[in-house]
Amino acid sequence: MANENDGFKFEQRHGKARVRVARVWRNPDGRQSVVEWSVSISLFSDCQNAYFRDDNSDIVATDTMKNTVYVKAKECKGQLSAEDFAIQLAKHFTSFYRQVYAAIVKIVEKPWERVHVDGQPHNHGFKLGSERHTTEVIVEKSGLLKLTSGVEGLALLKTTKSGFEGFIRDKYTALPETQERILATEVTASWRYSYESVSSIPQKPLYFTERYLDVKKVLVDTFLGPPKEGVYSPSVQSTLYQMAKAALNRFPDISSVQLKMPNLHFLPVNLSSKDSSIVKFEDDVYLPTDEPHGSIEASLTRFWAKL
Repeated sequence: MANENDGFKFEQRHGKARVRVARVWRNPDGRQSVVEWSVSISLFSDCQNAYFRDDNSDIVATDTMKNTVYVKAKECKGQLSAEDFAIQLAKHFTSFYRQVYAAIVKIVEKPWERVHVDGQPHNHGFKLGSERHTTEVIVEKSGLLKLTSGVEGLALLKTTKSGFEGFIRDKYTALPETQERILATEVTASWRYSYESVSSIPQKPLYFTERYLDVKKVLVDTFLGPPKEGVYSPSVQSTLYQMAKAALNRFPDISSVQLKMPNLHFLPVNLSSKDSSIVKFEDDVYLPTDEPHGSIEASLTRFWAKL
């Protein structure tokens, strides 16, 4: 909400960033579960007097926001998804404080994965994975909802079935065309759910955690193709589009997908001296480099979706 003061248009929000919290759930059968979240909160509230008149009486202190994260984590008696926890926090701030008319809660989940020992899942042993589960929730006092989930740091590579040909060539072009190269990337993906109110979200426990795993699997499977033959990639752009389309086709409750896929280069190594070839490249020895790298990103949205 914008306000006018002294002839200026004024907009503001305030919050607490990177509140780290871990929650352990202990089941009667001895099996334990753990999550580690980094929570960021932004509140849109009617506290203009703090800016205009040195009056802090309408401010929700950011330290209070931090403490609320721990209190709400304590109140979660059963394991829940990052999305559900974010919604609970946003609902609290918009309902508990009359001044707050909207809240944004972002969560990044650290990937603690259960360890298997001798083929059996360990009751309380975990190891740190790689990619991170993310979510952003926007809740208004009326209950209107915007819910986005995603994954960061999803590193993927295939050693063949990739090429790049037919691009613009001019006096600045040195890149050779190829039908055989390594394709490597670190995917950042986000997807918007079609749920438009807090009351409309599924009540199934860990629904969004399962959906996160399912979407991630579709993205990975589309990038790699079938286990034996794979799938050819004529460009990062083409593969990105196929990944986004596969996710939308598979999950009707997702209205849009955004993907960022840097092209992490593996450069052929050819070494020679004046007298002989030291290393002759035969699709076998590469120099991995991520600086500089290609930067490719796009979004795909259903026609009926609200942006």
